[in-house]
Amino acid sequence: MEPFIAAFSLIKNTSMEVTTQNTGSVQQLMKFTYGLVPIVAGLDKFLNILTDWKKYLAPTISEMLPFSPSTFMSIVGVVEIGAGVIVLIWPRIGGYLVMAWLIGIALNLIIGGQYYDVAVRDLVMAIGAFSLARLSPAVRPASTVLRESALSH
Repeated sequence: MEPFIAAFSLIKNTSMEVTTQNTGSVQQLMKFTYGLVPIVAGLDKFLNILTDWKKYLAPTISEMLPFSPSTFMSIVGVVEIGAGVIVLIWPRIGGYLVMAWLIGIALNLIIGGQYYDVAVRDLVMAIGAFSLARLSPAVRPASTVLRESALSH
């Protein structure tokens, strides 16, 4: 039984080291994903290459707008570009912002009574954005680490 316990202990310790070592790279991957995707989607609100974004706007919400759905989508595009930039600069704040935005999009789709599959996908992506926000405080920029190292010597 002791060899099994020793082997399990070795596996457990090794996986903890790998997890700790990979935290920074996972956070960076999530930062670029949740930063660049909103920027691309935001730009496409002006181009409509990926899709006709107006079709995702719930009719109930569309009717309440004081302007056209196209104008609303342009505003959405600007907000998404801004959110993506915030994620790239301040991933903790941006992660929470994108999470809230994705939940709002999912609620719009549910209110519209269509595109439930996209709503579910957006809710799952919101969980990822939340994870980025939660993970980001644990990851310090390399410049901070180097500065602290230089000050300690």
